Amino acid sequence: MDLATQPPPTAGTPLALDAQLCFALYSAHLAMGKVYRRALSGLDLTYPQYLVMLVLWESDGLSVSELGERLYLDSATLTPLLKRLQASGLVARERSPEDERRVLVRLTDAGRALRERAQAVPADVICATGCTPERLQGLKADLESLRLNLLRPE
Repeated sequence: MDLATQPPPTAGTPLALDAQLCFALYSAHLAMGKVYRRALSGLDLTYPQYLVMLVLWESDGLSVSELGERLYLDSATLTPLLKRLQASGLVARERSPEDERRVLVRLTDAGRALRERAQAVPADVICATGCTPERLQGLKADLESLRLNLLRPE
Protein backbone atom coordinates (compact mmCIF):
# COMPACT_ATOMS: atom_id res chain seq x y z
CA MET A 1 0.00 0.00 0.00
CA ASP A 2 1.52 3.37 -0.96
CA LEU A 3 1.10 6.60 1.01
CA ALA A 4 -1.53 7.98 -1.36
CA THR A 5 -3.92 5.11 -0.61
CA GLN A 6 -3.32 4.91 3.13
CA PRO A 7 -6.12 6.20 5.36
CA PRO A 8 -5.35 9.39 7.28
CA PRO A 9 -3.88 8.96 10.77
CA THR A 10 -6.38 8.88 13.61
CA ALA A 11 -6.07 10.53 16.99
CA GLY A 12 -4.65 7.32 18.45
CA THR A 13 -1.64 7.29 16.13
CA PRO A 14 1.59 9.23 16.56
CA LEU A 15 1.10 11.20 13.32
CA ALA A 16 -2.41 12.44 14.03
CA LEU A 17 -2.61 16.22 14.33
CA ASP A 18 -4.60 16.01 17.54
CA ALA A 19 -1.91 13.77 19.05
CA GLN A 20 0.78 16.45 18.62
CA LEU A 21 1.94 18.43 21.66
CA CYS A 22 3.37 21.03 19.29
CA PHE A 23 -0.05 21.64 17.73
CA ALA A 24 -1.71 21.98 21.12
CA LEU A 25 0.91 24.60 22.06
CA TYR A 26 0.70 26.33 18.66
CA SER A 27 -3.09 26.55 18.59
CA ALA A 28 -3.18 27.71 22.23
CA HIS A 29 -0.59 30.36 21.30
CA LEU A 30 -2.81 31.57 18.45
CA ALA A 31 -5.85 31.73 20.73
CA MET A 32 -3.86 33.56 23.41
CA GLY A 33 -2.65 35.99 20.76
CA LYS A 34 -6.25 36.90 19.93
CA VAL A 35 -6.99 37.53 23.59
CA TYR A 36 -3.93 39.77 23.92
CA ARG A 37 -4.77 41.67 20.71
CA ARG A 38 -8.12 42.62 22.25
CA ALA A 39 -6.62 43.42 25.66
CA LEU A 40 -3.82 45.53 24.18
CA SER A 41 -5.80 47.35 21.52
CA GLY A 42 -6.44 50.38 23.74
CA LEU A 43 -2.73 50.63 24.54
CA ASP A 44 -1.62 50.61 20.88
CA LEU A 45 0.85 47.81 21.62
CA THR A 46 1.45 44.51 19.92
CA TYR A 47 2.03 41.48 22.11
CA PRO A 48 5.82 41.46 21.53
CA GLN A 49 5.95 45.20 22.31
CA TYR A 50 3.96 44.52 25.49
CA LEU A 51 6.53 41.92 26.53
CA VAL A 52 9.34 44.46 26.06
CA MET A 53 7.41 46.99 28.13
CA LEU A 54 6.83 44.41 30.89
CA VAL A 55 10.56 43.81 31.16
CA LEU A 56 11.36 47.53 31.18
CA TRP A 57 8.66 48.23 33.78
CA GLU A 58 10.44 45.66 35.97
CA SER A 59 13.97 46.89 35.24
CA ASP A 60 14.47 50.06 33.24
CA GLY A 61 17.71 50.83 31.42
CA LEU A 62 18.63 47.37 30.16
CA SER A 63 20.86 46.75 27.17
CA VAL A 64 19.39 45.31 23.99
CA SER A 65 21.24 42.05 24.67
CA GLU A 66 19.86 41.86 28.24
CA LEU A 67 16.34 42.41 26.90
CA GLY A 68 16.92 39.70 24.31
CA GLU A 69 18.11 37.22 26.93
CA ARG A 70 15.08 37.94 29.11
CA LEU A 71 12.64 37.54 26.21
CA TYR A 72 14.45 34.74 24.32
CA LEU A 73 14.75 37.03 21.28
CA ASP A 74 17.78 37.83 19.14
CA SER A 75 18.75 41.41 18.36
CA ALA A 76 17.57 41.08 14.74
CA THR A 77 14.05 40.47 16.05
CA LEU A 78 14.26 42.89 18.96
CA THR A 79 15.71 45.91 17.16
CA PRO A 80 12.66 46.55 14.92
CA LEU A 81 10.39 46.23 17.97
CA LEU A 82 12.47 48.77 19.84
CA LYS A 83 12.51 51.15 16.88
CA ARG A 84 8.69 51.07 16.76
CA LEU A 85 8.46 51.63 20.52
CA GLN A 86 10.89 54.53 20.17
CA ALA A 87 8.87 56.00 17.27
CA SER A 88 5.78 55.76 19.53
CA GLY A 89 7.61 57.76 22.19
CA LEU A 90 7.60 54.96 24.77
CA VAL A 91 11.32 54.19 24.93
CA ALA A 92 14.62 55.87 24.16
CA ARG A 93 17.67 54.00 22.88
CA GLU A 94 21.13 55.35 23.61
CA ARG A 95 24.70 54.14 23.44
CA SER A 96 26.27 53.20 26.76
CA PRO A 97 28.83 55.79 27.85
CA GLU A 98 31.07 52.97 29.15
CA ASP A 99 30.87 50.82 26.01
CA GLU A 100 29.55 52.34 22.80
CA ARG A 101 28.84 48.87 21.39
CA ARG A 102 26.05 48.47 23.96
CA VAL A 103 22.70 50.09 23.32
CA LEU A 104 20.66 50.87 26.43
CA VAL A 105 16.87 51.04 26.38
CA ARG A 106 15.12 53.36 28.79
CA LEU A 107 11.48 54.17 29.33
CA THR A 108 10.32 57.68 28.53
CA ASP A 109 7.79 59.46 30.72
CA ALA A 110 5.09 58.23 28.32
CA GLY A 111 6.41 54.66 28.63
CA ARG A 112 6.29 54.83 32.41
CA ALA A 113 2.78 56.34 32.32
CA LEU A 114 1.56 53.53 30.06
CA ARG A 115 2.18 51.08 32.90
CA GLU A 116 -0.82 52.44 34.78
CA ARG A 117 -3.08 51.99 31.76
CA ALA A 118 -1.82 48.41 31.33
CA GLN A 119 -2.84 47.33 34.84
CA ALA A 120 -6.06 45.67 33.63
CA VAL A 121 -4.40 43.49 30.97
CA PRO A 122 -3.43 40.53 33.21
CA ALA A 123 -6.90 40.34 34.77
CA ASP A 124 -8.54 40.49 31.32
CA VAL A 125 -6.36 37.62 30.13
CA ILE A 126 -6.97 35.53 33.25
CA CYS A 127 -10.71 36.04 32.84
CA ALA A 128 -10.56 34.97 29.19
CA THR A 129 -8.88 31.67 30.08
CA GLY A 130 -11.77 30.46 32.20
CA CYS A 131 -9.21 28.86 34.53
CA THR A 132 -8.79 29.27 38.25
CA PRO A 133 -5.67 31.12 39.42
CA GLU A 134 -4.38 27.83 40.83
CA ARG A 135 -4.81 26.05 37.49
CA LEU A 136 -3.04 28.90 35.68
CA GLN A 137 -0.12 28.73 38.14
CA GLY A 138 0.16 25.01 37.46
CA LEU A 139 0.04 25.52 33.68
CA LYS A 140 2.67 28.25 33.90
CA ALA A 141 4.96 26.04 35.99
CA ASP A 142 4.51 23.13 33.56
CA LEU A 143 5.31 25.34 30.55
CA GLU A 144 8.39 26.80 32.24
CA SER A 145 9.61 23.28 33.00
CA LEU A 146 8.94 22.24 29.40
CA ARG A 147 10.88 25.28 28.11
CA LEU A 148 13.87 24.46 30.33
CA ASN A 149 13.87 20.87 29.12
CA LEU A 150 13.64 21.91 25.48
CA LEU A 151 16.48 24.43 25.84
CA ARG A 152 18.73 22.01 27.70
CA PRO A 153 21.88 21.23 25.70
CA GLU A 154 22.07 17.67 24.46
